[in-house]
Amino acid sequence: MKFEFVPRGVCARKMVIDVEGDIVSNVQIVGGCHGNSQGISSLVKGMKVDDVIERLEGIKCGFKNSSCPDQLAKALKEHLGK
Repeated sequence: MKFEFVPRGVCARKMVIDVEGDIVSNVQIVGGCHGNSQGISSLVKGMKVDDVIERLEGIKCGFKNSSCPDQLAKALKEHLGK
């Protein structure tokens, strides 16, 4: 199932996430740091949704209260209804 998420408090403007069952099959992050976005997307591909949430939730970017990885975790939690 493909869905979109609008992150808050970070440079990225949109995340397009594809989840098949309980596995993240693809993530596209629009805006933000291109290299980091590609790295995050590549690292989470094939991971279980709960594992991605556990690893990324709470990561901060500099002085910001969140980060692109944290926002990805929030998107996945929202997708799961948590």
